[in-house]
Parts: sequence; structure tokens; C-alpha cells
Amino acid sequence: MKERMVRMIIDFHVHCFTDELAPKAVPQLAKRAKIEARLDGTVNSIKESMKKAGIDKSVVLSIATKPSQTEKINTWSSSIQDDSIVAFGSVHPENENWRDELLRLKEMGIKGIKLHPDYQKFFVDDIKMYPIYELAVDLGLVILFHAGMDIGLPYPYHATPERLRSVIDAFPEGKFVAAHMGGFSYWDGVEEYLVGTGIYLDTSYSVRVMGEEQVRRIINNHGYRKILFATDSPWGDQSEEVEKIREFSFDPDVEKAILGLNAKELLEI
Repeated sequence: MKERMVRMIIDFHVHCFTDELAPKAVPQLAKRAKIEARLDGTVNSIKESMKKAGIDKSVVLSIATKPSQTEKINTWSSSIQDDSIVAFGSVHPENENWRDELLRLKEMGIKGIKLHPDYQKFFVDDIKMYPIYELAVDLGLVILFHAGMDIGLPYPYHATPERLRSVIDAFPEGKFVAAHMGGFSYWDGVEEYLVGTGIYLDTSYSVRVMGEEQVRRIINNHGYRKILFATDSPWGDQSEEVEKIREFSFDPDVEKAILGLNAKELLEI
């Protein structure tokens, strides 16, 4: 067995809700997507899961699905940050105060934002989004997109690899992350449009679905320094997902980078 050299494990993609909202939100989302939740969706449950899995930090991603949610979500995200939780904020494109919110996120020490083009009803390459991207990039915020198919929502999907390529070409200095290995169920498109660019790909809810050959091919061709370990908890089990990465038996330096070093450097922590 190869020596394990991982110094820090960071899960770059988890979802949590307030203690009041989680009992309602998680069952609804599970029913819509027809998948089983592995946790109850609270911050306490992710922390217990992290202890079991040996994960040092998790990036909690919240989405403003309505314009009116933006400020409240960002305030809550700031409140849950600690030594083990890195929380991203969110802005809704129709919130008229999105500029102020991006500035407030930066002031609160938030490292990035999560955008979900399907829930927020915009195509990722719509020119109306470019001022938001521009300010976020200028502020040094990471921008993480849900990418590809969402199994709980109908077609059309608003962040395909081809559309994402237009965005990263327009903002080459941006710190962009495409969830679900660049686009859930659009992995051939990932190879055509995203592999070899500067965008990061997170592994959430993907490496167990994709064929092993394609996983390895994307990592090899894109470069392992642009791959971020992620679980999509509560939809993925953190312990199982760590083990899945280890089952690939990557070179120790590759494994260390994917499981934590890449995220640590991107987040500057």
C-alpha cells in the first residue's frame, strides 16, 4: 500500500441549513431528486460526519433561490464559520443590492459565492451576469457554479460546459469552480470545452457515477492541481467519498492535492 501523505482533507461542497429549516428542506429536496439524504442537513450533523471521515474543513454552500433571501443567507453563512466550516455566500441576480452584498461578503471574510443557474433561472453566459462576475473577480472571491444537469429539476440546464467556457474566456483571471466534475452528466462536454482551462472541477456526486476511465482521463488531461475533493453532503457520504478517492490509488502527491492541498491554496487558508 502506498504511503498516505494527506496533511489536510477539505470537502469543497456540502449543504447545510438552519436548525429550523433543515427538517423541512432536506426531505423535500430528497423527494424531488429521488435520492436519499445521508445526514439531516444541520451544521452539527456535518461536523459529526467530518470527525468520522477525518475531514478537517468543509465548505458550506448556500443558494439564494429568491432575491429576498440574499441578505439573510449571507448573514447566516458568516455566523457559522469557524475552524472547521468555511461558508460561501450567495447573491441572487434579481436582488438590486447585489453589489452591496458582494462587498459585505468580502468585509465579513467570506471566501466565495455559490451560484445555481437552474434554481436562480439564468443562463451562466448571459451578459447580464457579467457585472456580478466582474465585481466578484475584482474582490478575489471564488465563484462556484452548479454545473450540468440537476437531477431534481427539468431541462433546460443553464450551466453546460460550453456556456461555462464562454464565462471563463471572458474572465481568465477569475477563480471559478464548476461543480460535479464540470457538469453533471455532461462529462463529454467537459472534456471538449473545459479540460485544459483554468477552471477548477469539484468531484461532488460524480466520481461514483462516471466511469473510472473518464475520471482518470479528465484528471490527467485537466491537471490534478485543478481538482477539488467534494461530496455534496448530505447527498453523498463523506467517509465513503474519501475512500472512493483513495481507491483510485493515485500517486501520493496527487491524492494529497485533490483531497486538500488544492482547496487550501485556492481558499488561501
